[in-house]
Amino acid sequence: MSESKTTQSGAMPPRPGGMGGPGMMGRGPVEKPKDFKKTMKTLVTYLSPYKMTIIAVMIIAIVSTVFSIVGPKLLGKVTTKLVEGLLAYASGSGLYTDFAYMGRIIAWLIGLYLLSALCTFLQGFIMAKVSNNVSFDLRSAISAKMNRLPLKYYDSKTHGEVLSYITNDVDLINQSLSQSLTQLITSAATILGVLAMMLSINLLMTIVALFVLPLSAVIVMGVVKKSQVYFAGQQKHLGEINGHVEEMYSGHNIVQAFNGEEASLRTFSVTNAKLRNVAVKSQFFTGIMMPVMNAVGNLGYVAVCILGGYLAVKKVVEIGDIQSFIQYMRNFTQPIAQLSSISNTLQSTAAAAERVFAFLSEAEETADAPVENTCVATQGAVNFQNVRFGYDPEQIIIKDFTANIKPGQKIAIVGPTGAGKTTIVKLLMRFYDINGGHICIDGVDIQNYTRNDLRAHFGMVLQDTWLYNATVLENIRYGTFDATDDEVIAAAKAARCHEFIQALPGGYQMELNEEASNLSQGQKQLLTIARVVLANPKILILDEATSSVDTRTEMLIQSAMDNLMHGRTSFIIAHRLSTIRNADLILVMRDGDIVEQGTHTALLAANGFYADLYNSQFKA
Repeated sequence: MSESKTTQSGAMPPRPGGMGGPGMMGRGPVEKPKDFKKTMKTLVTYLSPYKMTIIAVMIIAIVSTVFSIVGPKLLGKVTTKLVEGLLAYASGSGLYTDFAYMGRIIAWLIGLYLLSALCTFLQGFIMAKVSNNVSFDLRSAISAKMNRLPLKYYDSKTHGEVLSYITNDVDLINQSLSQSLTQLITSAATILGVLAMMLSINLLMTIVALFVLPLSAVIVMGVVKKSQVYFAGQQKHLGEINGHVEEMYSGHNIVQAFNGEEASLRTFSVTNAKLRNVAVKSQFFTGIMMPVMNAVGNLGYVAVCILGGYLAVKKVVEIGDIQSFIQYMRNFTQPIAQLSSISNTLQSTAAAAERVFAFLSEAEETADAPVENTCVATQGAVNFQNVRFGYDPEQIIIKDFTANIKPGQKIAIVGPTGAGKTTIVKLLMRFYDINGGHICIDGVDIQNYTRNDLRAHFGMVLQDTWLYNATVLENIRYGTFDATDDEVIAAAKAARCHEFIQALPGGYQMELNEEASNLSQGQKQLLTIARVVLANPKILILDEATSSVDTRTEMLIQSAMDNLMHGRTSFIIAHRLSTIRNADLILVMRDGDIVEQGTHTALLAANGFYADLYNSQFKA
């Protein structure tokens, strides 16, 4: 088993399709996608399982819009009847108002508005469910993808960048689907419906009302163009703040130990000030849009009122129609502004979706061998045959490495810092595939093992311990999930950590916090050793496993590790050369390549690079 942190996911595989950044603060584009059409087409594939539900939402949205559009027309009829009665009373012919007619109209209005509200609630509820299902699918696909990506991908990406795909970008897609999609349908239906109702009242008044649209469009485009650069800057600085806070929080002990609080605060303050400046400007442009639109709209109302009054005097339109028309004008300009805002939201959503889909389309690890060709290691013999490897295929660092390791041998890998000692481990466990030659376990090329089968035969104890937010018992059992409690306790005793576990509050059931900071470094190391003892692998990889414990504990652990290594092939990445003098084979690395190999005695006698390293550790 590996100490590398992996996500256990039974998630569904990604659907066909082709990239994180934080979500939006306010309205406006985060950034424009490189290929809007392709991205939206891919997003539709995630919506396709819910197409009947979305069609139902569209129908409900249109029905809701129709109900709300009919309202002003009916209300205009009530107003007309009321005005006719008042005019009759003023002329001395008596007050005549058809209250029964007005009552029926008002009853219809109440019913229509209630139905419209119900439809609005239904479409919002249904789309919220659809959008969350799509988000669930995307997060499942990302989680599954993370397990299939090669280690070199994570070597080139920050943790925050990968994390942003599954959090910020998916959240932005979720919000857009749940809000913008229904709003898009409603706004489009409202514009068409209101335009039809305005034309049904009077063509001339409709033409006058439409004169304000070009002016509104120019204002909206100008504001959007001006604000876009500020929204992009806002998201950029927001991402910088998130990254800085994450780094400082995860390394707060180091920050405090090196008195870096003031430097950290200065960096945060500078970035926060930049964010504030662009956020103020972006929010200003967002806030100014509606007041300006309302001012332009009011000019249209004045023109319509003057024209409507003239036409009413001429008996061309009724008084109630003027009221209805003014309401329709307001209902007409509002969805236009909404569509403009939605277009910005869709741009930012497409950019987020593009990043998610680009992540899902990243090159994965080469496929495992077919199941019928997989093998199970039983002895632990390891053979390197003319191995060539380079992280960059154009720059080979291991040029021609051959070594035959018998079952149960201890292999030490030594060299200065940065020499590439862990590279051998990565090749053994197929975190990277070699560029040439063969690595065989029990005579079978590791390419013929599935990665799960291959890695199941390794036990790894690293200097950097990895424990997760669970009980002590579950942390030891990690990777050997079917082990009984008694087997876990036996492994803990063998790793010499049973006594300190019993002294913990709750013992084996004590919950470790997120960073396992409620244990000492030495205790954490002991738990990871117990984890390997429980896994009972054929091949061990030890990276100076006792470097973080005190001298007394080191002696106990060394004894336990000697027992553990007995009969098992062991690769020991050594920093203190005095600990590996009894190794069966020592591989000496420098600048990524293996420059010497042999026993401790033979290498000292050769008086080469290993001898220099060994002697340098014992100089006065």
